[in-house]
Amino acid sequence: MRGFDMLWIVGADAIGGAVARLQGGPPVRALAEQLEHVAWAGFHFYDLIFPLFVFMVGAAVPLSLDKMVAAEGRGAALRRVLRRTLLLYVLGLFYYGGFATPLAEVRLLGVLQRLALCYGAASLLHLYLRPRGLVVAAVALLAGYWALLTFVPVPGFGAGDFAEGHNLANWIDAHYLPLHQWDGDHDPEGLLSTLPAIASCLLGALASLWLKRSDRSPAAKGWWLAGAGAVLIALGHAWGLQFPVIKKIWTSSFVLVAGGWSAALLGAFYLVLDVAQVRVWAWPFVWVGANPLAIYLASNIVDFGKLSERFAGGDIATALNALWPGLGGLVLALVGAALCFALCRFLYQRKIFLRI
Repeated sequence: MRGFDMLWIVGADAIGGAVARLQGGPPVRALAEQLEHVAWAGFHFYDLIFPLFVFMVGAAVPLSLDKMVAAEGRGAALRRVLRRTLLLYVLGLFYYGGFATPLAEVRLLGVLQRLALCYGAASLLHLYLRPRGLVVAAVALLAGYWALLTFVPVPGFGAGDFAEGHNLANWIDAHYLPLHQWDGDHDPEGLLSTLPAIASCLLGALASLWLKRSDRSPAAKGWWLAGAGAVLIALGHAWGLQFPVIKKIWTSSFVLVAGGWSAALLGAFYLVLDVAQVRVWAWPFVWVGANPLAIYLASNIVDFGKLSERFAGGDIATALNALWPGLGGLVLALVGAALCFALCRFLYQRKIFLRI
């Protein structure tokens, strides 16, 4: 499932753009719409990709830390958490240009930095709290974030205004987040919105703890997880009537909707792969999922789109576009994804894994 998500992280922009340029009827337009972010409030498939990975980071926490605590003690696990959090944060700075760019262009908070903070916080909570404590922590983060954005007045706009630039999360970024911000004077991975993102990570940890239980059958665990996902989706959309579903400020309703879809997907993957044992189709995702950090960093260094043009560009793309306008671009995007699979397969077969 992590590999499924990573493929979209490194290739969804190209595939979504190619589908958008593909001429077709309402089904093609509907698909293209789902492969782009909502401008502000709402939820498309593409809006799930990042929170799904945050959820999967949380799901890995009990699987890795519980083994380390049992073998080496909580102190060793704590040191590992702190080291990995710091290294992942530094890699985030490197990914966005490092310190070679002018200081004003350094992005202190981004995708990898948010993953680092969510991983660190969720891991620390897991080390010191029981599952019920994790539930309480997640609820407190979501309810507290809702209360802050709903009742704390923003200078010039008042309280409860969730529009872009009018809400408390954007205001805090504009006044307290230094250096480069992705959206002008605020950032979609900003300061305050990191709190509900930690709750997204905790939902993944709770899902993993559920799957580890031995008092339920595997099939029951998968179906219950999928059902819990459906409940979270419904609750998120209901909450969204008052607190809109907005990815760019990671609203609490967005956490429930994205977390619900993540849980439902994990339940479905578990039922197919672990219960039904239907696994042949999943090997490409295993290759990608085994090296998520390597392929994410590689996508910043290697231009898979340019590379794919050497295989299916030029006259080949022109001929495909003559058959169906836009088909050449779609084939180029799919070839780029195939090259990504090929690189991950090469690394997997040679047991080359980037770990921190």
